[in-house]
Amino acid sequence: MVDGKIQGIVKILPGVDCGGCGYATCQECAQAIADGESIALCPALFQKDVDKIAELMGVETVAVADNVAFVRCNGKAAKKEVPEGMKCDDVVKQGFEEGTCRYGCIGGGTCVTMCKFDAMKLEDGVVKIDKEKCNGCMACVGACVQKIITMVPREATNFIPCANQEDEDTTRAICGSGCIGCGECEKACPQEAVKVVNNVAVIDYDKCVGCVACTVKCEKKIIIDTLHDLTKVKDHVAFVACNGGQRTHHKLESMGITTCEEAAKARTKDLGICTEGCCGFGSCEKVCRYDAIKVVDGCAKVDPDKCVGCLDCVHACPNNVIQEVLYKGAKHVACSSTLTPAARAEVCLTGCIGCGDCERNCPNGAIKVERGHAVVDEDLCENCNICSYVCTREVLSEQVVPEENYLQRIALNI
Repeated sequence: MVDGKIQGIVKILPGVDCGGCGYATCQECAQAIADGESIALCPALFQKDVDKIAELMGVETVAVADNVAFVRCNGKAAKKEVPEGMKCDDVVKQGFEEGTCRYGCIGGGTCVTMCKFDAMKLEDGVVKIDKEKCNGCMACVGACVQKIITMVPREATNFIPCANQEDEDTTRAICGSGCIGCGECEKACPQEAVKVVNNVAVIDYDKCVGCVACTVKCEKKIIIDTLHDLTKVKDHVAFVACNGGQRTHHKLESMGITTCEEAAKARTKDLGICTEGCCGFGSCEKVCRYDAIKVVDGCAKVDPDKCVGCLDCVHACPNNVIQEVLYKGAKHVACSSTLTPAARAEVCLTGCIGCGDCERNCPNGAIKVERGHAVVDEDLCENCNICSYVCTREVLSEQVVPEENYLQRIALNI
């Protein structure tokens, strides 16, 4: 009779000998269940399968969670180049290259070879999981030498694809998709479902209700939210406080300068160019994961519809020209020069010269000229456009936000 039960259980099990249960074969797993181990011993079983085993064994069924595998890494391989044929554990033993993440996906594909259900693929050094094919067998979890594959509920909608434990400065330097442990998600979560542990945020899915709070407040904008459009659900975006980098860029380019870092060191007042604005060599563009910032004719421009507010560009700019501004209809001064108004006028045709026309004409008192420079109070600005009309240098830039974004923010209670 016991043998009959074992064979009956074998027919219910997946039959691929994935090893997720801790036994080498489904036959051994069936034997263990028949001998008294949990009827849900096989992690690849769905509820209906466990119910069948319970009926076969003549015992009460148990509830099982419908989980799928998730890789806690969204960047490139931890080691930039993994030699073909080298296993993940061999890479770890060899050591990681300087300037790469020691906690991320190595990209050797050991987990992929262990998956018996064709649910995992290796694409450009990153493991991708097909949620529809994954049945939660957990074979990949045990195979991952980095221990970054975890199980999450199939119906989960929020994910944090990072296991890095480095500090903020190191993380920003080695990975554009890494969690910096700022804790903004933890503070914003109304369910206390997000915690920062060892410098990285983790989600407790027993508490998570799939709201948008952590996604909006994530400073790096790395939290995956499958319900909401990240380019719309945001409260801040980047803004380039310069509108006339063309002259500077062309001058530096003629001198053989090719990077923003070189430009920051090379430009001086005696060159007859602005020493504080955008130099247009694209350090910001290189780090943007959302194609939201482009250098146009020597000056960086942000597309607020694409920008998610991760502010990687802010940290990448060696001249501190890029600022964080509220994502709402408002005016911003596209000039960051601290030179005297007269000196600005000599080197830039579009820089603020502190004439005060905008301040005198603003009906809300939202603009003040401080140290020869217009400053806009975002909280008071109603984007009425009067300042733009009176500004002879076109230095006041409009932050345009489509009406549907306002409506979405209201609907999401943010």
